[in-house]
Amino acid sequence: MIPVTKPYLPSKEKFKKYVDDIWKRQWLTNNGPLVNEFELLLKEYLKVEHLAYVGNGTIALQIAIKALELKGEIITTPFSYVATSSSIVWEQCKPIYVDISPETFNIDPSKIEESITHKTSAILATHCFGNPCDIESIEKIANKHKLKVIYDAAHCFGTNYKGKSILEYGDLSTLSLHATKIMHSTEGGLIVTRHPEILKKVAFMRNFGHSGPTTFHGLGINGKNSEFHAAMGLCVLEDIDLILESRKEQSKYYDMILKPLVYKKQQIESSCDYNFSYYPILLNDEQEVLEIKKVLEEAEIFPRRYFYPSLSKLDYVTQKETPISDDISSRILCLPLYHDLTKEEQDMISRLMQRTQKYGL
Repeated sequence: MIPVTKPYLPSKEKFKKYVDDIWKRQWLTNNGPLVNEFELLLKEYLKVEHLAYVGNGTIALQIAIKALELKGEIITTPFSYVATSSSIVWEQCKPIYVDISPETFNIDPSKIEESITHKTSAILATHCFGNPCDIESIEKIANKHKLKVIYDAAHCFGTNYKGKSILEYGDLSTLSLHATKIMHSTEGGLIVTRHPEILKKVAFMRNFGHSGPTTFHGLGINGKNSEFHAAMGLCVLEDIDLILESRKEQSKYYDMILKPLVYKKQQIESSCDYNFSYYPILLNDEQEVLEIKKVLEEAEIFPRRYFYPSLSKLDYVTQKETPISDDISSRILCLPLYHDLTKEEQDMISRLMQRTQKYGL
C-alpha cells in the first residue's frame, strides 16, 4: 500500500532513551524538561524569538483567536483544512470567506477589502500547502483597517520567506505538528509571535490560566503537551534536514516523470524557500480526478483530495459563493509524498495516471 503520507518514525533506540529518562523522572506533563528543551531547539532551528508548544494545531488556532481577543467577523479562506474555519466558529466568531487566487491557492488580497465591515476584527489566512500568502498586501490592508492577522501555517515547517521563517509574519502564526506533517511530535502544535506580551498571554491560556498553584491570570484551557510527545518531536527534529531534502528530491522527480501528464501546478511564491510539504496537482476536471483516484486506489495507492469541499459549503457557516475555490477544490489531487517513497513507486503512480488520462478507465 502507498498512502498519501506516512509519519516519519525515528529509531526505537533513540526514542527509548528519552522514554527511559521520563520513567526515571516520573514527570509526564505540565511543562516538563523535554517540553522546554523542545521549545528551545525549535526556536533555534526556526530562528524565531517567541514560541509556545501546545497540544495540536487546532488548539493553537483557538488560543490564537482568544489571545488576540477577536470578536465578530474574521475574514478567511475557503480553501484550507476544516480546522481553519471550525476554530473561528468554535470561538464564537463568524468566518467571512474571500475567494482564492487560481495560481497560488491562497486568499486573494484584491478581494479582501470589499468584505470588510465594522464587525471585522481580523484576517486569518492559510499559507496553503506551505506556500506563503501575499504577506505585504495583507499587512497593508490590516494596517489600514486596524485588523489583526493570524496565519494558519499548519503546513509550513521549514518554509522561509525573504530570508526568515514564514512563522515570523502576522500578529500570530500557528503550526501543526500532527503525525502527517513533515515535522511532527505525534500530536502537537506551535504558536509563534513577535510580541512578548502575546506569548505571555498564550503561556497562561494553554495551562488553564494558572499563574501559580492556586492563582490564575485570566481565562485558560488545557492546551499543554506531554513529555512523550516532546520526546518524539526531539527525535524527529534531529533528522528534519534529511526529511526536507528527501521531499525536495521526490518532488523534483515527480516534476520530471509527470511531464507527459496534462495538469497544472500551484504557483510558489518567488521569494520563498519552499518546504515541499505536499505534491498537489490540478487536473482538467472533477471527472478526471475521480477516474485517476479510482485507478490508483485499485492499485492500493491512496492520493487525497486536499482540500475538498470548499469550506464555504460547511453547514455551520454562512455560505458564500467562492467560484475559484470551488473549482480548484473539485480538480485538485495530492499525490503520495513521504520520506521513504521510492522512485519505483513514483514511477508506478505516474504510469497509472498517464494511462488513465490517455485512455480512460
